[in-house]
Amino acid sequence: MDIYQGIGFVGMVFVVVAYLLLQINKYTIRSLQYQLLNLVGAILLLISLFVHFNLGSFIIEVFWIIITIYGIAVNIKDKKKKKKKH
Repeated sequence: MDIYQGIGFVGMVFVVVAYLLLQINKYTIRSLQYQLLNLVGAILLLISLFVHFNLGSFIIEVFWIIITIYGIAVNIKDKKKKKKKH
């Protein structure tokens, strides 16, 4: 296993752990911790794909990152709205 495969493996662990924590109700879909684990995991997987390229995996990781960033932005916006109401 080279360094890039190792980086990809760590990324996979992040994504799987995030999903596990979601399923066992330790995180919610809107929790920042869940979203950050997904984001970091997808970025690490993407880094590994720059060396060990696979088009399908590359595309899904790009979308995973975009969707996660969107989710984080929505959460931040919602939190700001809630603070203004209080």
